[in-house]
Amino acid sequence: MAEDRVLRVRSLLQSVRAEGRTALTAPEGKVIADAYGIAVPGEELATDVDEAVAFAARFGGPVVMKIVSPDILHKTDAGGVIVGVEGATDVRAAFHTIIDNARAYDADARISGVQVQELLPKGQEVIVGAVTDPTFGKVVAFGLGGVLVEVLKDVTFRLAPVTADEALSMLDSIRSAEILRGVRGQAAVDRWAVAEQIRRVSQLVADFPEIAEVDLNPVIATAEGAVAADIRVILAESQPAPRRKYSRDEILASMSRLMQPGSVAVIGASNEQGKIGNSVMRNLIDGGFAGEIHPVNPKADDILGRKAYKSVTDVPGEVDVAVFAIPAKFVASALEEVGRKKIPNAVLIPSGFAETGEHELQAEIVAIAERHGVRLLGPNIYGYYSTWQDLCATFCTPYDVKGGVALTSQSGGIGMAILGFARTTKTGVSAIVGLGNKSDLDEDDLLTWFGEDPHTDCIAMHLEDLKDGRAFVEAARATVPKKPVVVLKAGRTAAGAKAAGSHTGALAGDDAVYDDILRQAGVIRAPGLNEMLEYARALPVLPAPQGDNVVIITGAGGSGVLLSDAVTDNGLSLMEIPPDLDEAFRKFIPPFGAAGNPVDITGGEPPSTYEATIRLGLEDPRIHALVLGYWHTIVTPPMVFAELTARVVAEFRERGIEKPVVASLAGDVEVEEACQYLFERGVVAYPYTTEKPVAVLGAKYRWAREAGRLGGGT
Repeated sequence: MAEDRVLRVRSLLQSVRAEGRTALTAPEGKVIADAYGIAVPGEELATDVDEAVAFAARFGGPVVMKIVSPDILHKTDAGGVIVGVEGATDVRAAFHTIIDNARAYDADARISGVQVQELLPKGQEVIVGAVTDPTFGKVVAFGLGGVLVEVLKDVTFRLAPVTADEALSMLDSIRSAEILRGVRGQAAVDRWAVAEQIRRVSQLVADFPEIAEVDLNPVIATAEGAVAADIRVILAESQPAPRRKYSRDEILASMSRLMQPGSVAVIGASNEQGKIGNSVMRNLIDGGFAGEIHPVNPKADDILGRKAYKSVTDVPGEVDVAVFAIPAKFVASALEEVGRKKIPNAVLIPSGFAETGEHELQAEIVAIAERHGVRLLGPNIYGYYSTWQDLCATFCTPYDVKGGVALTSQSGGIGMAILGFARTTKTGVSAIVGLGNKSDLDEDDLLTWFGEDPHTDCIAMHLEDLKDGRAFVEAARATVPKKPVVVLKAGRTAAGAKAAGSHTGALAGDDAVYDDILRQAGVIRAPGLNEMLEYARALPVLPAPQGDNVVIITGAGGSGVLLSDAVTDNGLSLMEIPPDLDEAFRKFIPPFGAAGNPVDITGGEPPSTYEATIRLGLEDPRIHALVLGYWHTIVTPPMVFAELTARVVAEFRERGIEKPVVASLAGDVEVEEACQYLFERGVVAYPYTTEKPVAVLGAKYRWAREAGRLGGGT
């Protein structure tokens, strides 16, 4: 059966192509709908007015009449739709009006006739569609439909095809989800029927890559079902060239030699200070890299005390990485030599390629690399750091604080911001990698490697685009169950919607699709650079929560209110304190304090009150996470608060009780030292802000849910 429907649709699409068309007519759309079980109303194509009258009589009630023309996509704009036509006289009048309007709209338009369609009952109008996204390929969309669809833009996206459960989840992902459940006496829609329309459309575009866009708008959703009042199908003008794919094993093999090299050659190494080739050499040597370092320069015999080679082909033994520090115009010939030497990785620092309009030059080096099996990092990058190998292959400042955070950036400037943040906050990193133009190696290659790297606990990525969104999603889905992935996506534009031929296409702006599909991939999207860096720094510190109940303990009522707002803003749940727990907290706070949630112990309390309430929060198994609000007083100074909090948390962790604890410290400058002290001991703490600690906790919860860890241990 599935094979038959594919053959029917393929035959239809081939005939449309043969006529030089890209837009299907409504009757042709119905053929596709019937083949894929997409529910549409009864309809007939009337080629003259008498047929229209006969078809309307057959449906036995009010009908909708629409122009059918391969040259008129937007029928309403052309005055080509009349709704609620009943009776022979009105059908005749409507037929002539529609034809006249169409000819006035486009005198040269080919007119096949008028579609006579049974009028659907009133219900909730939604849109179901699919587009071809330049990054992610086939993407299915769902949202509120009808004439307001492009005004409200309340739409959500998923990679196609979707499963039945993924389709159902889309109904809850729009801002107006409550409308579908029934409001003000209106019945809830048949959710499974709507989800089936989504799933079937997604399967259609997955089966036929040549379909660029599909619109079911509106779909009339009622308690009894979901029927598409209109279906629009647009074919692609052309198909993109396939991207070369590498298997997981191939990626891991080359990345292993890139990130854990035994031998590095520097092409363009120099003795002259101020040259990039000199800076790279000094960083490799001074950074303590224990492997072999081979300078390559045809005009030198010795560079920084090491034998220099005229060509990389003269270097003895195997070389894992060739770092390029030569002008762009010389890269191609040197890359040929790297290929002949069978070096698996080339790190291209030089600029002057696609980013400056030199697309042909970049295409040339990509072709050379593919021919020889060389993976390219860059060009137009600052290099990379692999700290556990004491490897600093860059012309920028060295960094050697080892830790569990892997950081990548598409921009050199952002890369240096990452470096400065890491140094200031004493964040240990496993790697910092520049991606630049991403002529070859990109985020999915790095995710595949860092997902397996035992030194990496969290991955944070700044990106401006993705070359292959589906490969990224696949790599992210494999990585997220093991460790968090944080993404900062720059460029919140809607450029991709400008040339759309359907409502769905007009809604599929770049950022709208990125936002939903990054969420579908399970990654944590950071709203800004500082948030990306803070999430990366903090997420490995916090244990995974075991449940949803969050309790705030604060020494200041004002902080408690702001912390409560932050909890709500980050999608977290303030625990409703049961009577016995409320009574237990009240034993430790003064009469003018407040139990409930937040637990307000007031600002004048001694360290013992902070300690007792924190102990209770950690002890009670119904509480799953603690948010602490500290207020600087002489009674309980900042470092006293920090030391007692760290001591109590450590004691419970030794007992096997691990809960995420975050803290907001308000006070004089001493709170900065206290926050650093807490951070180093597993409590995520920030001075002068109630938003940051809760945002980090929210990010940890989002990862825990995506990774299936919520309630499942750390």
